[in-house]
Amino acid sequence: MSNTSQASAAASPPPPAAAMRAARSSSSVRGILWKIALLGIVDAIAVFGLFMLLLQESWVPFGIVLAVTLIVNVIYFMPGWLPAKYLTPGLLFLAVFQIFVVVYSGYIAFTNYGDGRNGTKEDAIETILLTAQQRVPDSPTYRLTVLEQFGEYFFLVTDPEGEVLLGSADQPLERVTGYGTDSTGRADSLPGFTTLTFGDLLQNQQTVTQLAVPLSDDPNDGALRTSDGSNAYLYLSQLTYDEATDTFVDRTGTIYRDGGDGAFVSDAGRELVPGWTIQVGFDNFVTAFTTENIRGPLISVTIWTFAFAILSVASTFALGLFLALVFNKPSMRGKKVYRLIMILPYAFPGFLSGLVWLGLFNQEFGYINQVLFGGASIPWLTDPWLAKFSVLFVNLWLGFPYMFLICTGALQSIPEELTEAATVDGARPWAVFRLIKFPLLLVSVAPLLISSFAFNFNNFNIIYMLTGGGPRDVTAGVDAGATDILITLVYKVAFGEGTGRDYGLASAFAILIFFIVATVSIISFRQTKALEELN
Repeated sequence: MSNTSQASAAASPPPPAAAMRAARSSSSVRGILWKIALLGIVDAIAVFGLFMLLLQESWVPFGIVLAVTLIVNVIYFMPGWLPAKYLTPGLLFLAVFQIFVVVYSGYIAFTNYGDGRNGTKEDAIETILLTAQQRVPDSPTYRLTVLEQFGEYFFLVTDPEGEVLLGSADQPLERVTGYGTDSTGRADSLPGFTTLTFGDLLQNQQTVTQLAVPLSDDPNDGALRTSDGSNAYLYLSQLTYDEATDTFVDRTGTIYRDGGDGAFVSDAGRELVPGWTIQVGFDNFVTAFTTENIRGPLISVTIWTFAFAILSVASTFALGLFLALVFNKPSMRGKKVYRLIMILPYAFPGFLSGLVWLGLFNQEFGYINQVLFGGASIPWLTDPWLAKFSVLFVNLWLGFPYMFLICTGALQSIPEELTEAATVDGARPWAVFRLIKFPLLLVSVAPLLISSFAFNFNNFNIIYMLTGGGPRDVTAGVDAGATDILITLVYKVAFGEGTGRDYGLASAFAILIFFIVATVSIISFRQTKALEELN
């Protein structure tokens, strides 16, 4: 073979099979690198979470996170298991954002978690002792320098005997060495810490003056506090905690015992705050259904929630279907323009629409009263029944474009041959619609009607933004109003002002909502399946 032929052979491309193998190999390498990079990020997040859980001694979450991390790594590094690779991300998101939320809400529903009872018993004891502290009248003066490290403040104190001690809110005072001193002999610096200047003290005055540094591990020994950042004084609690008997005793000799409901209570019924979280079983559910001033509003709110959801679905579907039938006529001109106008409300965010209509319905200055009704003073949002009507009307305005779109699509999917055959047989338009189009339409839109019911059952935005659930029922034991639905009632119980936050009771209401919506959805979908078989 000549040199020319050899050069030509060398310059010729490799066979197609070899090229494909090389491309697959290169793609495989890139895929592995991407897999390692993504799993590295996931593992890094998991390691951080495990470290934090370890510090908090949360062993059950620690075990769950560790097991899930190991399973994910095994799935994606093992050859094969292709279905699991695709299902795993979705299952993880489902577990985090759906299952965990439901399970955790169920857990909270069986506790007394809420205002004054949102921590452990140990935290409650420490807080009670701190809040009951008063300055000792003859307290010696501790010369003080305030230090900072990683966002945490420390007291570097020089006691009357000249000993130098360091402590924080979470760390009792301990002796230290290697400190620097000023001309008076006061310790004013420590390696690894930043000394706060006078300007820093002024900028963080509230934080520094509220800081209480324990003298020892025994909270009864008191703590050091400062009012000027340069001198600290001993503060002792007016309450003494006896760990052996698990009681508090004040200066008058009054004893506070663990009452069994997450708080220390005296014989006279006086309760020390804060309390702590405990398991209460079905007490929240019993309270919701047996306490008169809660049961009454709960029943009325539940009835109105069903009425609101049903009427919203029925009204929006009726109006959307009517408009879809009108604009589905071949003889209708300008259908594209009309359809564009029809869906405009659908483009507005629900919360923004609620605020706009809130202004329109204003009793004194709203456009509806001042312009449409000639300056009338109609209480659209303050009268219970008018407020209900206003909410339904605004929700109709917001919801009919969605029904218009799905009904338009469903009507266009019905074969015209069926309509033409019925017309030839002598059927009138109403009969054609009632006996042919409407049943076929329901087959397509019934699942969407069910989802619309579930959405309106929990339609927080329109209620909260338009009426805030009001007008309020002043006789109710919870912050409930005439237009409140269950989800807004849950929000008010959990985060309401005036009545206090009761997360346990709110979670019980949330579990009630979950079971109601689940039950209605299951029954409705079964009826939908029967409808499909009928058609």
